[in-house]
Amino acid sequence: MLAPFPIDIINARVPGYEDLQMLLVNSQGMIEQILPTYTVFKRVPPPDLQILDVRGDWISLGGVDLQINGALGLAFPDLQAENAHMMPKICQFLWNAGVDAFLPTLVTTGVENIQRSLAVIAKFMATDGENLHLWRSRILGVHLEGPFLNFHKRGAHPAEYLLPLTIDEVKRVLGDYADIVKVVTLAPELDATGEVIPYLRSLGITVSLGHSQATAAQAQQAFEMGARMVTHAFNAMPLLHHREPGLLGAAITHPEVMCGFIADGQHVSPTMIDILLRASHYQKGLFLVSDALSPLGLPDGIYPWDNRQIEVKAGTARLPDGTLSGTTLPLLVGVQNLVQWGICDVEVAIALATDAPRKAIGLSESIVGASASQLLRWQFDEATKKLTWKRLFNLSSG
Repeated sequence: MLAPFPIDIINARVPGYEDLQMLLVNSQGMIEQILPTYTVFKRVPPPDLQILDVRGDWISLGGVDLQINGALGLAFPDLQAENAHMMPKICQFLWNAGVDAFLPTLVTTGVENIQRSLAVIAKFMATDGENLHLWRSRILGVHLEGPFLNFHKRGAHPAEYLLPLTIDEVKRVLGDYADIVKVVTLAPELDATGEVIPYLRSLGITVSLGHSQATAAQAQQAFEMGARMVTHAFNAMPLLHHREPGLLGAAITHPEVMCGFIADGQHVSPTMIDILLRASHYQKGLFLVSDALSPLGLPDGIYPWDNRQIEVKAGTARLPDGTLSGTTLPLLVGVQNLVQWGICDVEVAIALATDAPRKAIGLSESIVGASASQLLRWQFDEATKKLTWKRLFNLSSG
């Protein structure tokens, strides 16, 4: 069912705005303006204008997931022509999971596999255009998580595919697809020349530090060269220590660096997330990621993962030796967890999955000027402390 536009959405709480607001949506379904609900202004309302009172619920754009490895049984490093038909289905699934846009993440694998996956994604992005089908999540580009990672912090990444961090190897991995790669996770201590990060930045690629043994000094040097993100804070990096704060300590205290983190309760304990949030000034220095694996959207069980297997239990994926390899929980579950654990208020939790990841990759998208199809309505139950959400409008044609 198509939403009735034009419409004024009143009595809404909007992250970043004080008090109750109203969102003015024009006849094309675009958000033209946000004003305090009780603003007195002169206008001739359209004769078909409708009013939607959301009664103090929160309204936001959908989430943006900067680290997601697959869904519906397809791992993005396994993309090829034969399974490319799954991409629209995954985009539809993620839209239904409250995600407006995402970066398909390619974990460490052979260069041939990376190139094949990049080719499929590039073709899909080209044919998908600007994604006029606004009821489907759009691909912003690709996140390469590897293969330039530290062997000792590789986690579940297969050691045989790790590569030295040189410009020549970076060029070989990127091939002809540098224009669709938006983020590269790397271990900065592997670059003996100090040339790789500036080179990636010259291509417009955001450099994220991760799977690394970097000291605070090495991380600081990488930040000075242009690295601006950290991949899944706490995981696959040195512990915070009172005499050697390490990569994470350097990132937390750097005003221009943002850290992704996973809020599934397994990758990082809620107590440590609480500490991280406070130290990083919440959404000013952090953003949520799902780090979801290919069984996202499927029930618990045993699934193939490159040439190995993972077992998924209660949304957590592990290798046979117990190594934590990821999660199968959608991005917005992290928002709900933060509120349920009592370490975030609703506004901040929503912003960590919606506004903060957009900021992290320089996406200037604002709620003003966005499509109303993107809007989520969040309802918080004071008695149970549970947060739920739904798409405010159903703009699907099918």
